[in-house]
Amino acid sequence: MKITVLGYYGGYPYRQQATSGYLIQDQGYNLLLDCGSGVLNSLQNYLDPLQLDAVLLTHYHHDHMADIGVLQYYWQLHSGSKKVSPLPIYGHTQDPLNFASLTFADFTQAKSYTVDQSINLGPFTIDFIQTVHPVPAFATRIRDSQQKVLTFTADTAYFKGLIDFAQDADLLITDTNFGADKKGKIWHLTSSQSGQLAVDAHVKRLLISHLPQEYSIDQLTQETRARAEGLPVDHAHTGWHLVLE
Repeated sequence: MKITVLGYYGGYPYRQQATSGYLIQDQGYNLLLDCGSGVLNSLQNYLDPLQLDAVLLTHYHHDHMADIGVLQYYWQLHSGSKKVSPLPIYGHTQDPLNFASLTFADFTQAKSYTVDQSINLGPFTIDFIQTVHPVPAFATRIRDSQQKVLTFTADTAYFKGLIDFAQDADLLITDTNFGADKKGKIWHLTSSQSGQLAVDAHVKRLLISHLPQEYSIDQLTQETRARAEGLPVDHAHTGWHLVLE
């Protein structure tokens, strides 16, 4: 399994960098995980979008799905051979209007997932857990044919269920939108919480993502490493990639 970061900011694109988006590839299968603002443009540097096999959305906040509309137009208007048609876009059904918008004429087709059933996409088996967020959002656990595991928290406040869900992952990607000293009610993880989650879940590697625009990324990374007890910790940036093998 190869993971490539296409966008990594939370909230809004910043300094020519996109919000959440990740290209997940294995055995010729191309999965786009989240499709935030600027992701379609970023994707074109790594893959012809017409060669996608599927898109998976963790939730319907704009910084995770803003480019779905333009991706649909790309499927409609861009010349070239499509690998699949229509393109399946997976989302949850707790927001019927946004789920319905994933279908666009004969070009894209909405597909549903639930927390009580795994889905199989090409070589991947994917499980879900609902997170703690102002709208329904779902962390994903993606296992490939070699039993390598990527766990993505999606957007969430800390809750203990993340420990079991991320257990023994080869790579954990966390929503790390705040520094260690953030106080009050928050809907995303802090740097310290991300580091501690990685330790508690015994993951092999941690990537912090969904990063803030107005907080030092170097400091955020240092705070995470301070809690991660020597585990490898990276911060997301466009083009960051890792092959799990």
